[in-house]
Amino acid sequence: MLDQIEATILSALQTIFDQFGWAGVFGLMVFENATGITPSEVILAFAGWMLIERHGIAPSFILLGGIYAGLGSAVGASITYWVARIGGRPMIDRFAKFFRLDPSLIAKSEDQMHKWGTGLVLIGRVIPGIRTLVSIPAGLAKIPFSKFFFATFIGAYIWCTLLIGAGYILGHEWMLVSGYIKQHLPLVAALGLFAIGAYIIFKHRKRIPALTWTKTKKMDQTEL
Repeated sequence: MLDQIEATILSALQTIFDQFGWAGVFGLMVFENATGITPSEVILAFAGWMLIERHGIAPSFILLGGIYAGLGSAVGASITYWVARIGGRPMIDRFAKFFRLDPSLIAKSEDQMHKWGTGLVLIGRVIPGIRTLVSIPAGLAKIPFSKFFFATFIGAYIWCTLLIGAGYILGHEWMLVSGYIKQHLPLVAALGLFAIGAYIIFKHRKRIPALTWTKTKKMDQTEL
């Protein structure tokens, strides 16, 4: 059963890529980021192999392919952002109930978004499992759309370019990308959380007593 589903998905992707090329990648990434249904690692790794490596195109095109995919991701994420921003908590709570999500987690993520802003959006876009959900608290917190879109595009561009490049490098073995991400998901998530922590410390270092004390001590030593 699973093999048939996988074969159907791959056949559909091949048809889309054959007919629409990178415009197809753009459209699929809009759908993926708006719904969270189709796995981006499959779409992008397959595109890296089928649209670049198989045609003998220079690897530098990976950077351009990342732009197509990144823009599609930003547009799709914007749909979720506006649904959350316009519909507010009542609409999101209904979705959470339907998908059996804990409403308290949404409330906590909204609080964190109020606190850390677009930095959380940027880092969240490169963490599997979080990247497609981060648009919801951003919309609820009413992060300025221009900042949200820019942060989303930058984060998505990094994610998409890496996956397209991995598909290009692996060639016919591009499916290994999806398996590797699933196998090492805890490590990837941990690195993402570390990046969030580093960003928070850097941005708010003046408010952290330990760092302020260290800076003051260095100034005193300089004066001596």
